[in-house]
Amino acid sequence: MEDAYAKSVAEVLEAFGVDRTKGLSDSQVEQHAVLYGKNELPHEESTPFWKLVLKQFDDLLVKILVAAAVVSFLLARLNGETGLTAFLEPSVIFMILAANAAVGVITETNAEKALEELRAYQADVATVLRNGCFSILPATELVPGDIVEVGVGCKVPADMRMVEMLSHQLRVDQAILTGESCSVAKELDSTSAMNAVYQDKTNILFSGTVVVAGRARSVVIGVGSSTAMGSIRDAMLRTEDEATPLKKKLDEFGTFLAKVIAGICILVWVVNIGHFRDPSHGGFLRGAIHYFKVAVALAVAAIPEGLPAVVTTCLALGTKRMARLNAIVRSLPSVETLGCTTVICSDKTGTLTTNMMSVSKVCVVRSVHQRPITDEYSISGTTFAPDGFIYDASKLQLEFPPQSPCLLHIAMCSALCNESTLQYNPDKKCYEKIGESTEVALRVLVEKVGLPGFDSMPSALNMLTKHERASYCNHYWENQFRKISVLDFSRDRKMMSVLCSRKRQEIMFSKGAPESVMARCTHILCNDDGSSVPLTMDIRNELESRFQSFAGKDTLRCLALALKRMPEGQQSLSYDDEANLTFIGLVGMLDPPREEVRSAIQSCMSAGIRVIVVTGDNKSTAESLCRQIGAFEHLDDFTGYSYTASEFEGLPPLERANALRRMVLFSRVEPSHKKILIEALQSQNEVVAMTGDGVNDAPALKKADIGIAMGSGTAVAKSASDMVLADDNFATIVAAVAEGRAIYNNTKQFIRYMISSNIGEVVCIFVAAVLGMPDTLVPVQLLWVNLVTDGLPATAIGFNKPDGNIMTVKPRKVNEAVVSGWLFFRYLVIGAYVGLATIAGFVWWFVYSENGPRLPYSELVNFDSCSTRQTSYPCSIFEDRHPSTVSMTVLVVVEMFNALNNLSENQSLLVIHPWSNLWLVGSIILTMLLHISVLYMEPLSALFSVSPLSWAEWKVVLYLSFPVILIDEVLKFFSRSSRAWRFPSRLWRREVLPKEARDN
Repeated sequence: MEDAYAKSVAEVLEAFGVDRTKGLSDSQVEQHAVLYGKNELPHEESTPFWKLVLKQFDDLLVKILVAAAVVSFLLARLNGETGLTAFLEPSVIFMILAANAAVGVITETNAEKALEELRAYQADVATVLRNGCFSILPATELVPGDIVEVGVGCKVPADMRMVEMLSHQLRVDQAILTGESCSVAKELDSTSAMNAVYQDKTNILFSGTVVVAGRARSVVIGVGSSTAMGSIRDAMLRTEDEATPLKKKLDEFGTFLAKVIAGICILVWVVNIGHFRDPSHGGFLRGAIHYFKVAVALAVAAIPEGLPAVVTTCLALGTKRMARLNAIVRSLPSVETLGCTTVICSDKTGTLTTNMMSVSKVCVVRSVHQRPITDEYSISGTTFAPDGFIYDASKLQLEFPPQSPCLLHIAMCSALCNESTLQYNPDKKCYEKIGESTEVALRVLVEKVGLPGFDSMPSALNMLTKHERASYCNHYWENQFRKISVLDFSRDRKMMSVLCSRKRQEIMFSKGAPESVMARCTHILCNDDGSSVPLTMDIRNELESRFQSFAGKDTLRCLALALKRMPEGQQSLSYDDEANLTFIGLVGMLDPPREEVRSAIQSCMSAGIRVIVVTGDNKSTAESLCRQIGAFEHLDDFTGYSYTASEFEGLPPLERANALRRMVLFSRVEPSHKKILIEALQSQNEVVAMTGDGVNDAPALKKADIGIAMGSGTAVAKSASDMVLADDNFATIVAAVAEGRAIYNNTKQFIRYMISSNIGEVVCIFVAAVLGMPDTLVPVQLLWVNLVTDGLPATAIGFNKPDGNIMTVKPRKVNEAVVSGWLFFRYLVIGAYVGLATIAGFVWWFVYSENGPRLPYSELVNFDSCSTRQTSYPCSIFEDRHPSTVSMTVLVVVEMFNALNNLSENQSLLVIHPWSNLWLVGSIILTMLLHISVLYMEPLSALFSVSPLSWAEWKVVLYLSFPVILIDEVLKFFSRSSRAWRFPSRLWRREVLPKEARDN
């Protein structure tokens, strides 16, 4: 029943054909069970494991790699190769792909857990009225129309409409659904609100929420998927995971690279059609197969096989660093997404605030004989911990607060007129509440005030264990006074009272809404001397003025405290006793902002990141918080910056788009609004991070580019998120953003490094094929270079130190290419040099080396006709392993020097020295040791078709390799010296410009 909140009790009962005194009959239960289904969230069929595995291979680069591996194996078999040689290259490629597929499968499996963990918020049992009798049944057996009784501590088993109040009030904690920091009072009356959100439906009890006060009976109106919790599940199912910006860019790059590879391979094959019949191949078909092998070698050379593994490794290292910042990353790609986040939609309760109601101000009457009439105290401490101090209006700390008569009696009243419990949880190492947040805040105030009569009280209390300290002062007053009778809170009186006895003296303590309590007061307690004097109109006006200031300007939740001496021996209370009270003081409390949030929001603004506060609380309370944390910095008028969900929905499309660009606060929201906000922001090309902790946040967390859950939040929120804040602190997000930006910069650097290396390999093979030279490198050598000698330095580049200004620049654009414009030209130049240097080493051995045959260059490029003519050298010289060893070693060493170039995009090696990244230095040393072992250890040298090099050959390798540093230094110099340097017009695009030029 969608509109039960707008119907009267009688109309709802009639719609389900149920009598509130008897409940449903057995036949009705059967009918409703068939009609509405079971009261449980249906199990969603999980994706089969084999489909998850296949999904990881749905990538163009991966498909090309698989094809290259298969073709390589088939060609090896056709050539008669057996054993390890035939299987080496394809098996290594498949091992890499299997490792990456495993990471993907694990990530997707984790995402599906969020749906299952929603079940933890369903009640197990319910007290149900059927056939005129109450019985306790499994909650799954409930059907719409059932009459259910709930009381304090009950988890609401289904969505229900209130039909009867069995106590003065019923209050429900529905924070997991709406994010409201305080419990909500429920009532029987229907609601006439238009476009009612969950917060407006005050006669509805929502599935999964918890009753914290009172008792009532309700009729079930929704079960299973038809509940508020079910709608959250449906929203999560409809939300599809978005690819991260880096993943999108890598996919685009992969598509581009695949086309280039295909084109080059076809070109090499076509160019050499005339050589298919060369006698050295032994026939046209064998010639075709030979050049097909060259094309496959090109594909292997062009694809950076190690790139997925290096990206994964770099992101994993980033997650380790972020864990030290209390940011636990659940999804590796989300690490990089943080770097380009442009908007953070932050939940208010528990993220920007502590979600621990605290008394922040107290107002008492000082004296009627002098001005000012009132005294105002401020109280420090923002959690349930009994740590904090009391300061007077001059900001001076009170050494002994109990010496102030009003503070002493406020402590008494707060301890005795209270039904909550404050305790220390040793497992979580924090103080926890049982009961109403406002009452627990009063318990904490009692502990901060302390006890009278002990000059050493503050230090003595600090000597207690945390378990004893939690409620030590409260227990003192509870032991001093004996509770005799209680008048519970009711909606009409808006107050509660308790009758206590001490040393044969009866006192009634009262607390409640200031307007209700003050109307019943005739006297006031003076803070100067502890005397009780009549409450005059002037004093009443002054107190009402202070109350309006607390509730209006400061948006504090206010309670007034009072007492009354009762006749000796009185054993009960009536409503008539709540008159002629003596006013003690006014207490103002709030869910306080975290201390470090203000500076964190300033950091976001400096970094070009917009923060939107999203909350279920009312507009004025949320605006006050935004003022305190600096979200409304330099704003006097909040119009156009603060919207409720209903206001935002009522805007025309154009105004709504403009509102999104300026919005700072989004209040009175329910789960669906958060998801709508994220989708709207994403449609404006914003990269959105969403924080949250409740079940209500799960769909939005899943929809956001990066969902950030609180460590103390629900399991559902954590499972739907990409990252969990262990300390629940908004400031941690800012530190994580800085780390994300550094990770992206380093990722970009090693991607460029690997691309330039692979360009070099392609140039090497392509030029050799076009010139008609023998194979400079065989596929297994290329694979070794791509995986080991490229992979280790590329991973170490991930340890480059972040730039000092990393959090003072705007977020990068989502469509910013990893390599584009001038940078692409730079790496083409570097890649071309790498390839030509590799060929130069090959040519040098044949033409100039003392250990080589010293052939004329023309003989080298016509090697395939050697067997058909008379030569002064054996044709077997072209099968010597020395020239390819020199080429392979030049390729390895030149790439080590190129790795040093990638310590910084534009800074010279004279500025950023190699030892600034010792991991990179170490990886270069390790890579060279591995390469030397391949050259000089017999089983490995045979496997990779290489042979040991002499010192003369090593010197040539170094001569050919080192110039890559000089070339890149020149290119870096041009990048630095003229930021807006106009390179060839075909490369002149907006992304070619350095960031500063683009911004200007």
